[in-house]
Amino acid sequence: MTRTPPWLIPAALALILWGTWGVFQKIATNQMAPRSVYFVSALGALLVVIVILSTSRFTISLNFEGAFFALVAGVCSSLGGLLFLQAMSRGEAAVVITFTALYPAVSIILSFLLLNETITLKQGFGIVLALFSILLMR
Repeated sequence: MTRTPPWLIPAALALILWGTWGVFQKIATNQMAPRSVYFVSALGALLVVIVILSTSRFTISLNFEGAFFALVAGVCSSLGGLLFLQAMSRGEAAVVITFTALYPAVSIILSFLLLNETITLKQGFGIVLALFSILLMR
């Protein structure tokens, strides 16, 4: 019997939540302007943070470099979310969600350039196929 990897259940739940998130964002942008959706969505995220902080024993450990990159990641995530909503308000959910779901290709390339990680032939081929999928979704 094979053992379930410890990352699989939280990853599967994240997959389901992110997939649901995309559809709810499209429904919201059909009803409100993207900036309004963004603001209310941020309140939803803040609610999760407040619940986690209030229901768990958790201390924040900081160092300058880690905090700097965490802050930059938050800015990138936040601006990406706002631009995602702009795109959702102007396009079909299936196309916009599929296109933006190609972000791991950017992460792999940046990891190669900035973190000196290797890109295997298989990963490179995967990136090419992922980019090809853009043409199929148009």
